[in-house]
Amino acid sequence: MFNKLYKPSLREKKDIIVTNDGTKTMYSSEFDECYHSTRDGALNESLNKHIIPAFNLQKKDELTILDICYGLGFNTLSAIYYYKTNKPETKLHIISPEFDEGLVKSLKDFEYPKEFDSLKDIINLISKSGRYEDGNILVEVIFGDAREIVKDIDVKLDIIYQDAFSPKKNPALWSKEWFKDLKEISNKDVILTTYSSATPIRLALYENGFNLYNPPKANVRSGTIASLSKLDLEPIDMELKKQRNPNAKALCDSDISSKNSN
Repeated sequence: MFNKLYKPSLREKKDIIVTNDGTKTMYSSEFDECYHSTRDGALNESLNKHIIPAFNLQKKDELTILDICYGLGFNTLSAIYYYKTNKPETKLHIISPEFDEGLVKSLKDFEYPKEFDSLKDIINLISKSGRYEDGNILVEVIFGDAREIVKDIDVKLDIIYQDAFSPKKNPALWSKEWFKDLKEISNKDVILTTYSSATPIRLALYENGFNLYNPPKANVRSGTIASLSKLDLEPIDMELKKQRNPNAKALCDSDISSKNSN
């Protein structure tokens, strides 16, 4: 349905970029974007936009996390690093769709930040097979189309890192229908973190029953936190936003298909 969004001929063309916190990311020619905000920094963005806010809100001893998408693995690895450091008894099950299998296999040679030095065995095993498992941690990188993969997930999610390439570049992973599929596999107290604050994306979440909140202040640009439950955070009043901008609408698959066919 969305095949024209992707450019397989450019998939292998990537460049290493040093971000402002000194950690490295990559630039994707296929999407004409970096995998991380160069201003916020790769590690800083993962920790302060996704892992720490979710960790502070979701305090269960066993967590099922959906990492959209694996990419360079920063969100998955940052989650493991943070939980090992702060709450090592927590059991983590991380599921991460990724269509670029060649990228994941190459990551055994990627120069990760020193914070990940103790995770080298995990990085190597994920690079080799897309999987890592020990007594407390299970990581499953599932290769293929995320839109199809999420329909087959048979566990309920506690945390979602909504961190795909931007809605402008990869809209199929930001539509109202996409968030509907995520809702169906989520627990009521799910915590979704994302860097996007765009109104069409917030409306796509809101119209699926998600409550929206401004993230706590951190050393990164603000995004959105969403949950099917009420949270003790600053709420975003989407009804007021709709009143002020009556022409605003949620991003839908039909909008993407229309553009994709032109």
